[in-house]
Amino acid sequence: MQPKHILDGYRVLDITQHIAGPTVTRLMAEMGAEVIKVEMLPYGDPTRLGEFRRDKRSGLNVQHNRGKKSICLDVKSAKGKQILKELVKEVDVVLENFAPGVVGRLGLDWDTVKSLNPKVIMCSISAFGQTGPLAHLPGFDYIAQAYAGVTDMIGDPDGAPSIPQLALGDVGTGVHATCAIGYALLHRERTGEGQHLDISLLDCYFHSHEANVELYSGTQGKVVPRRGGSHHYSIVPAGVFRAKEGYILIIANMERHWNNLCGAIGNKALVTEERFTNPKIRMRAGEEIIAIIEQWLQAQESDAAAIAILQEAHVPVAPVLSVGEAIAHPHLIERGTVRTITDRVLGDFQIPGNPLRYSAFPESLPLDAPFLGEHNKEVLTGILSYSEDDVAAMEKDGVLRQTTY
Repeated sequence: MQPKHILDGYRVLDITQHIAGPTVTRLMAEMGAEVIKVEMLPYGDPTRLGEFRRDKRSGLNVQHNRGKKSICLDVKSAKGKQILKELVKEVDVVLENFAPGVVGRLGLDWDTVKSLNPKVIMCSISAFGQTGPLAHLPGFDYIAQAYAGVTDMIGDPDGAPSIPQLALGDVGTGVHATCAIGYALLHRERTGEGQHLDISLLDCYFHSHEANVELYSGTQGKVVPRRGGSHHYSIVPAGVFRAKEGYILIIANMERHWNNLCGAIGNKALVTEERFTNPKIRMRAGEEIIAIIEQWLQAQESDAAAIAILQEAHVPVAPVLSVGEAIAHPHLIERGTVRTITDRVLGDFQIPGNPLRYSAFPESLPLDAPFLGEHNKEVLTGILSYSEDDVAAMEKDGVLRQTTY
């Protein structure tokens, strides 16, 4: 029988909330895994309180939890802890993203999980990791970003550091964790062994330094990476340029691109100009080069015309699009980078597409986001050995909860 997608047949116990952990299980659900999402009484995942809501239904929660099965459980009760342990025995992967020690207090420390299911892959996502002097501290995306030396690299050089208005760390850590889980499952296929994965936002953020760390360390601190604002601190030209109508990003760090850029703006003489002859020298003339490029951009008929000229010359260039402009861009739409989904309550709206593409599974799966506790009965009677009467009694006793949003 042809699998519906690459992870068809794998089952995941998802004890996560917010963005980082749900990113992992969102990707795994997109790839066909059965994801059982445990939501804690009384309100479930905090993303259910997202800004865009209709009839108590949250667009943020829908985006990050499509394709999952929700059970809403009092995880602190004896019965709730029992259910969690029973589910551990029935899954391939256990994922949690609480501060170190929290799942242990729920009775799901690694030693216990391993004893319940020796073949399980358990992945713990946290801000700082399961070990180290910071491990016990609470943290979120931007906290890890600050410790990683990343925040210090964002913003104007003479101003305060800035933070990006998107979850680079949460999503990036989720992708790192998904990669680790995939290889751990491959290892299990070969050996039959489960294992514990320790994935932290801090580690993943620090992993994003493409050159800063080796530059500082290799030069014994003589080269200090710094904020460049709208332009890269060590590459010229590479940054955001003021054009006639808006902003355009141009990168010409390779010699062929610099030569092409000079020709495109009708100033080929810059190629042989002594103060512009190589990248290191161009760094010292950055302000002059920026002024020359912006003067040319602002003299063009339109930003689109300027971009067309640069693209024709094979200069790496892009318009600086707003979120609304990106959503409407035909390339993003055609590739499914932007996709329209239909939710049972919210109707049609757009979310990011799945960036993982497989030639053997070219189509996206039809997925719905669950209502809170929607799958209490399905999971407890279908995967575990509870009866419908048992489930009804637990809902009456407040061990389980179900809503229609």
